[in-house]
Amino acid sequence: MSQTRASLHRRLWSTYRSVPLIYRIAVAFVLGSALGAVAGERASVLSPLGDLFLRLLEMLIIPIIVFTLLGGIRKLTPSRLGKVGGLTVGLYIATTTVAAVIGLAVANLFDPGTAVEFTGGEAREAEPPTVTEVMLGIVPENPLGAMVEGDILATIFFVIVFGLALTSVREATNDESVEGAVGGFFAFIDAGTQALFKIIWGVLEYGVVGVFALMAASIGAEGLGAIVQLGALVGVIAVGIVIHMTVTYLGVMTIGILGQSPLDFLNGAKDAMLMAFTTRSSTATLPVTITNAEENLRIDESVYGFGLPLGATINMDGAAIRQAVTAVFAANMVGISLGLGEQVLVLFTVILISIGTAGVPGAGLIMLTVILNALGLPLEIVGFVAGVDPILGRIATTNNVTGDLAVSSVVGKWTGAIDLADGAWADAPVDGGPEETVTTD
Repeated sequence: MSQTRASLHRRLWSTYRSVPLIYRIAVAFVLGSALGAVAGERASVLSPLGDLFLRLLEMLIIPIIVFTLLGGIRKLTPSRLGKVGGLTVGLYIATTTVAAVIGLAVANLFDPGTAVEFTGGEAREAEPPTVTEVMLGIVPENPLGAMVEGDILATIFFVIVFGLALTSVREATNDESVEGAVGGFFAFIDAGTQALFKIIWGVLEYGVVGVFALMAASIGAEGLGAIVQLGALVGVIAVGIVIHMTVTYLGVMTIGILGQSPLDFLNGAKDAMLMAFTTRSSTATLPVTITNAEENLRIDESVYGFGLPLGATINMDGAAIRQAVTAVFAANMVGISLGLGEQVLVLFTVILISIGTAGVPGAGLIMLTVILNALGLPLEIVGFVAGVDPILGRIATTNNVTGDLAVSSVVGKWTGAIDLADGAWADAPVDGGPEETVTTD
């Protein structure tokens, strides 16, 4: 009898594992949301299981950044790193600017907030960072301290400088022992990266339980009332994000530049998009984003190893749309009409603070206090919109992660570091797209 039960358990486990992970996580998301809606606050007992999943993801953030950045830089000469870095940062700034403009456009078109009663709330005041503060904050006083504290930008800066120095030494030295030591160090990085990917997939297997618990506890605590009450805000932000993803990522970048089917891109990025929607964190999603870039979108490590960790920190297109719409929403709530000057201020403030804002849950509320403070609007509005922050954070983070992969794909195309004949790109390109594909070894 025990052997029969064991055999049944093995068959059930085998059947469970045969279902693609993305579908198992999607089912967990739906079932967890349903349980939270039915059980309400009682679903909070599942919070530790969800918190464990987030901690496991957070555990991987700094190691993933260090190993993938160094692994990517290993394949780059200093001149090539400058090209990849310049293209990546330039595209991130460009797409964030477009996103903020789209956010202001849809906000002015739909005018959310005019029929909403302001009930007040508490908020923290935050001072807008100056350009000097942002630039100095990138350079760590203590690199190891920056890694311990989870300072992503400072960590990225040091790893890039250190990796670039190693490649320079490798190219310039005539000492075989030094050259061998540099090669051995990069071999260790390669082995460490492979080990991290093993850990990632183990964490994602647990993610089925973690996502179920996260959604049950989140929906149980927040309820559906805030979403209904602030439906106009959520709806306008969603419209802006859909426009940005459809026009900018799928239209201009996927069809126009890559010459590929948008469905192929979405198929290659779907795991990261779902994880972003679940965790509300670009940095927590980074292990999955990197896996999708390498295995599905076939982007070379020299591009994604640099672009994705950087994008998880500074590429906040979804947040730009969210903050632009919410600024107009807040002004409408208190009966103030934002003029052209104030909206230009919103545009530049969003672009500036997106560079220094962490890609973690709740960061959007801190960004909002900065914008409201700059516009002279009541900071208490942050407390009012906090009820829908879980939903807004999810759709904004999904946009951010999609943008990270779109930018890395385009940079890969422009630098010959993507295989458009393999992975998710295996289908034929759309009409008018390029017939030839550049491949990398």
